[in-house]
Amino acid sequence: MPLVQSINTDQCEDHFVDQARVLRAAQAMPEADHLHALIDTFRTLSNLTRLKIIHALIKEELCVCDLATLLEVNESAISRELRVLRTMRLVKHRRVGKRVYYMLDDDHVHQIFDAGLEHVKEH
Repeated sequence: MPLVQSINTDQCEDHFVDQARVLRAAQAMPEADHLHALIDTFRTLSNLTRLKIIHALIKEELCVCDLATLLEVNESAISRELRVLRTMRLVKHRRVGKRVYYMLDDDHVHQIFDAGLEHVKEH
């Protein structure tokens, strides 16, 4: 039985570094602080309840009571998740009398969510 050598298609077959490409990529690399902040943002979004909150707030500003009813989660759990989202500047709030309404902090949050959802739906 002949031995079949597998070819690693994830690597170049010859070793050649294109210095111009490497330089362009290096110049475009974001600062480490920004990348660490992005890691924190993605880590924050890697929670089912928080993603559901984000999705709900894309459609409508809602209070804790509304979100708890919608997601069938107790209000203290919703408040805890909203605090995390607020700390990461993904949501903000406004007070109307005795009620506090939450909304997305800005349109970037909507764009991140939509782009991620579109990506996973394509595969």
